[in-house]
Amino acid sequence: MSVIAISQQPQGRSIAVKSRSMGRKRKINAGKAKDNIRSRITKQANTADGATKTVVKRESPVQFSVSMICTLVVAFFVLTFNVQAFEIPSGSMEPTLLVGDHLLVNRSDVGPEARTRLLPHHAIKQGDILVFLSPAQPENTLVKRIVGVPGDRLRLQEGVLIRNGHRIKEPYVIRNGTYVPYRDNFPSVQPNDADGLTPAWKTELQSHIQGEEIVVPAGKYFAMGDNRDISYDSRFWGFVPEQNIIGRPLFIYWSFEDSPDEYLKTSPRERLAHTSRVILHFFDETRWNRMLAMPR
Repeated sequence: MSVIAISQQPQGRSIAVKSRSMGRKRKINAGKAKDNIRSRITKQANTADGATKTVVKRESPVQFSVSMICTLVVAFFVLTFNVQAFEIPSGSMEPTLLVGDHLLVNRSDVGPEARTRLLPHHAIKQGDILVFLSPAQPENTLVKRIVGVPGDRLRLQEGVLIRNGHRIKEPYVIRNGTYVPYRDNFPSVQPNDADGLTPAWKTELQSHIQGEEIVVPAGKYFAMGDNRDISYDSRFWGFVPEQNIIGRPLFIYWSFEDSPDEYLKTSPRERLAHTSRVILHFFDETRWNRMLAMPR
């Protein structure tokens, strides 16, 4: 019996030792698992921090300066030149502007709206070329040369402009050699139905005539085309109100050899034919020598 008791005690101690050893292993394994989890969390946090740092990385001083300069240049251009594109459809302003000239027009420095802005305002003067809404047909846009400002006294003598008693040299004007009494001796010759005055202007005209001259009233302008004998202008529809003025041409950004009646072709088939012609003859019918020319 004693032998059996002795043999059992070591076994019990052995079992106890083994149990304690297994407990230590479990504790060690659990500690290692916790360390692994902490390591992974730390790596993920470091990765997240790196990603965050990449997203919010600041520009260098050079990059910041370049971006600011570009922004200011664009803003200055937009604020200074509120531009709009127009196409010349007729020959009334030849040779200054040709059929097929495409203009960029500055809308920001003339007209009533320009007076309310902080940018410099251009005072309209004789000789300026302006784009404006037609007084006779406000849905149409016209481009003419201003020959009379408020207070000017005007008349034509054999087609020659006389302003405030002085004959005006107009080197940009062309004539076709024909003679029409009312057109060429405005306003001293009374118009007739064949002259094509609008009804409103035919009624109003006499109230602005003093002697043989017409006096330009306040807030209005007298405009004529450079191709003086074919231009339908203030002689036929009256003064240009200041509120009708859109702007001044900046420059010709493109010029293409179009026919004078092209603007009358408005059907889809005709417009498609014109577009095809432009594509096919872009290089040989573009007036390259007029690109970036400034109308004066």
